[in-house]
Amino acid sequence: MELELESILLPGIEEKRPLVIAGPCSAETEEQVMDTARQLAAKGMKIFRAGIWKPRTKPGGFEGVGVEGLAWLKEVKKETGMYVSTEVATAKHVYECLKAGIDILWVGARTTANPFAVQEIADALKGVDIPVLVKNPVNPDLELWIGAMERINNAGLKRLGAIHRGFSSYDKKLYRNLPQWHIPIELRRRIPNLPIICDPSHIGGKRELVAPLCQQAMDLGFNGLIVESHCNPDCAWSDAAQQVTPDVLDYILNLLVIRKETQSTENLSELRKQIDECDNNLIQELAKRMRIAREIGTYKKEHDMTILQTGRYNEILEKRGSQGSLCGMDSEFIKKVFEAIHEESVRQQMEIINK
Repeated sequence: MELELESILLPGIEEKRPLVIAGPCSAETEEQVMDTARQLAAKGMKIFRAGIWKPRTKPGGFEGVGVEGLAWLKEVKKETGMYVSTEVATAKHVYECLKAGIDILWVGARTTANPFAVQEIADALKGVDIPVLVKNPVNPDLELWIGAMERINNAGLKRLGAIHRGFSSYDKKLYRNLPQWHIPIELRRRIPNLPIICDPSHIGGKRELVAPLCQQAMDLGFNGLIVESHCNPDCAWSDAAQQVTPDVLDYILNLLVIRKETQSTENLSELRKQIDECDNNLIQELAKRMRIAREIGTYKKEHDMTILQTGRYNEILEKRGSQGSLCGMDSEFIKKVFEAIHEESVRQQMEIINK
C-alpha cells in the first residue's frame, strides 16, 4: 500500500537538510537535561531528544527515569523554545507524552520488531496529529519496518518518518549496528516521499564514528540526523561511548558537505544515457548466457547428469571474483552477482530437466 504522508516539519523549522534532533540518550537528572538543552539551544538546535523509558537488553541496568522526566522536557521547551521528543514503547507511554505536550514521538527498534506493540501504539494515537518516527527493527527486515509505519498510518497519522539506526549483528564489527545502507535506499525507492533520518550514534556505537556516518547519510540523500549529545558524555548513565558534547556536535554539523539531490546538467544526462546502454548490453548478454545454460540443461537431461556441478560452480565464483578484482571491483561483489546468475541458470535448467 502507499502511505498517506504529510510534512513532519514543525513551525519555525527550516525545510533544509539536515533536520537535526539532538540530546542525551537518557534523561538522567533535571540538571543534566537542562544543561545539555541550554548548550544545544545556544548552538542553534531546534529539536531536543531524551530517552524517558529505556529498554535494556538485560535487567538491572538504568531503564530511564520514567514519567518524572517528562516534566524536565516541558521545562526545556518552556525555557529554550526547542521542540522536545522521546521514545514510546507502550500505549501508556503515548498517553503520558501527549498529556505532557511532547512534540515528536519515535518508536524504538525493539518495539518496531513487535507488530502487537506497534498496533497498541497506533491505537493509542488515533485522532492525534503528531509527527511519529519509526526506527528500523533490530533485524534487517524491510517489510517489518514498512509494516510498522503502515499500522500507524492506518490509525490516521500522516506525519511519519523513518529512522535508520542500523541492524544488530552477532559478530563483533566496526559498527555497533551494521548500516546495511541498501535497506534504507530500497525504502526510499519504495516510498520516495518518506523522510529518512539517520541515527549515527546507534550505528557507530563510538563517538569517533559519528562524524563520518553523518556525512555518509547526507551523501545518500537522508533528510536528517538524530544524534545523541550529552553535557558530560563520559559520565552518561547509558551509551556513554557513543555520545558527543554539544560543542563537538556543532563542529561535526558545520563540517558536513550537503550535496544537491538532483542535477540537470547535460553532461550528467549523457552519462546516464551511457549507463542505460551498458544496462541494455548486460541484459542482452545475460539472455545469451541463459540460452546457453538451457542448452547445457538439455545435454545434462540427455546424459542423466545432475544439474548442480559443484566443482564448476566454485570455479566460476573464484575466477570471476579474481577477474572483477583486476578490473577494480570488489571480488565479493562480483561473486554475489554470479551467485545470482548461477541461481537463475539452475532454475532454467530445472525447467528443462522436469519437462
